[in-house]
Amino acid sequence: MELFVDLQLATENETALPLLADIEKWVAIAIEAGSDIDREEAELTVRLVDSEESQQLNHDYRGKDKPTNVLSFPFQNPPGITLPLLGDLVICKQVVEKEADEQCKSLNAHWAHMLIHGTLHLLGYDHIIEEEAIEMETLETKLLVELGFPAPYNEQE
Repeated sequence: MELFVDLQLATENETALPLLADIEKWVAIAIEAGSDIDREEAELTVRLVDSEESQQLNHDYRGKDKPTNVLSFPFQNPPGITLPLLGDLVICKQVVEKEADEQCKSLNAHWAHMLIHGTLHLLGYDHIIEEEAIEMETLETKLLVELGFPAPYNEQE
């Protein structure tokens, strides 16, 4: 599969951000494992933002007035047209850093988790209903462990 990631850096402090090669690797593994379609190519935008932009988007699209770790905006193909676009991921640098610290995870492991989690949302996975949450979290865990990261969920979460 050929993958095109449009990486947008919209954060004032670009230190400790994941490398584009890592982002592409984490997104690709999620697409390959999470899609029931054998794709020749896939395209998505990953926008890394600060708290203010995350909070505004979370408020506008989810009615929650606080920044969040990842927002997923799936692309809907027009009827009769097939495009390789998956959609957009917006990930908040400060929230990812704070959560990694609070959860005693490496920053890289949490970035990988957020990119896999968001990509799975673009593919139609969700975690509102318990059965769907179990399916999504099981796949996330499998992929992260395959990548050499610890399992992302524990009993405290």
